[in-house]
Formats: sequence, C-alpha cells, structure tokens
Amino acid sequence: MGRTGSIGSSSTRLTGQKLGFMQMPPTWTTDLPPDLKGLVEAAVRARSNAYAPYSRFPVGAAVRTRSLGIYHGCNIENGSYGATVCAERVAIFSAMAAGERDFDALALVAEHGAPLTPCGICRQVLFELAPTLRVVMANLTGGVTVAPIAQLLPAPFVLLES
Repeated sequence: MGRTGSIGSSSTRLTGQKLGFMQMPPTWTTDLPPDLKGLVEAAVRARSNAYAPYSRFPVGAAVRTRSLGIYHGCNIENGSYGATVCAERVAIFSAMAAGERDFDALALVAEHGAPLTPCGICRQVLFELAPTLRVVMANLTGGVTVAPIAQLLPAPFVLLES
C-alpha cells in the first residue's frame, strides 16, 4: 500500500515519488540458488490472489519452513488503510496459524524494476518470528536479490524482559 503517490500538503506535495523501494547493493541478479526457485514461483502464484483495489500494486509472498512446508500470502488492502496487511505478514501468519515456528526463507514478488523490500512493519515481524530468515526479493522478469532479514533490519526493536 502507498508504494507510489503524493506526500504532504498541497503547497509542499511531492508528486510521483517512488516510495518503499530500496536499491540494494550490487547483488541484484537473475541467478537464484536452485533451492529458492520454487519458493519464488509460489510467491508469483500467490500474487494472483492479491486484493489491491487502492494501490493497484499486487504483491505475492511465500514462506518456507525448515520442514519444507510452503505457506502463501498476498497483500490485502482495506479502505481503512491501517487495516491493510502486506503479503509477507499474511504468509508468515498463515504458517504460524498452522503451528509452524521454524522458518528458512521468504520470497516476495511484485511487478517492479528494482527489488521490492519488505516494509518496516514486515521487517520487524519477520525478524521477531524468524531472525535467521533469508528474504528473496524478486520481480516478474527474473531479477532477484537475497538478503538475510538482519541485513534488512540491522537495529530491530527488541522488548527486554524484566
């Protein structure tokens, strides 16, 4: 949600800014480790189920457990924007609801030229639930980059036990 658009009041509006995309270090490639190709394909399939009438930006995700289970997710928008849920969280929450707790990798796919990185909320959720997760960011033309969640969120919020 909100990946493109306008910011600010009418006098300070920045129109057409691209939001939510980060140029990754020169790891952007079309070579994907063979063990992750099926996961990206699952994310592409999940993308077709997205409900994105406001942003018109469907996103698909698939998370793989260490026991090789794959759980799908897609973005689900809502007119009350705060109720929108990103594809990554749908995928990992679906896995959690099925009793999974040990995650290996998550693929994220959207139609965009640069890798689509998870938003800040998703990064925090992914880090808390799977601190060693590999995140595969791909587009529909075969471009891909892989990064550990700790690289995408180098200073996570951690609730200290009292």
